[in-house]
Amino acid sequence: MSSISIIGLGNMAGALANRALAGGNAVEIIGRDSAKAKELAAALGGATVGTAGAAPAGDIVILAVPYASAAAVVSEYGDALHGKVIIDITNPVSSDFKGFVTPDGSSGAQEITKAAPAGAHVVKAFNTLFSHVLAAGPVEGRLLDVFIAGDDEQAKARVSAFIESLGLRPMDTGQLPMARALENVALLQLGLVAHSVKHTNFFLSVSILS
Repeated sequence: MSSISIIGLGNMAGALANRALAGGNAVEIIGRDSAKAKELAAALGGATVGTAGAAPAGDIVILAVPYASAAAVVSEYGDALHGKVIIDITNPVSSDFKGFVTPDGSSGAQEITKAAPAGAHVVKAFNTLFSHVLAAGPVEGRLLDVFIAGDDEQAKARVSAFIESLGLRPMDTGQLPMARALENVALLQLGLVAHSVKHTNFFLSVSILS
């Protein structure tokens, strides 16, 4: 099993931490509001509480923060992230939900990589799952797909093993530039919510035909 540090205290942080604990992983919760971090850890049961800005205990560090602050958070930790696998779950969608706030041709994950120290490996994952869908897990025996992208094969293998421990199915989409495509999937989901599905109780997955 994996050792996971989750930076963030929102719904995705809670859903990921809960599933990670259920999968037998060691989980550390980190947030700027130490009282809220302790409250979340207590509610989960079994999670430890880290100190914001200090070196994360986990070998895998999940950025469960808004994209607007993600690069700054990575910069703040600096060399403390050396050798870590950083999972970027963010979606750098513009406020009008029509595009992205990242430079043309780039992705949130690639911009976060620029802030990461040498020796850290960024993997895009979980950005296409709504928090309550992730928390609920498989539906009628159908596994949720977690699409991933990253440049380091060993890092992706570690993330894939972690995803499997959550009872989910990892789907490798290629190298880190594919994160842009995954962020477009999230934008597609927002379009579906606004124009056809009208709610967020759904997920997108791959059906493999024999």
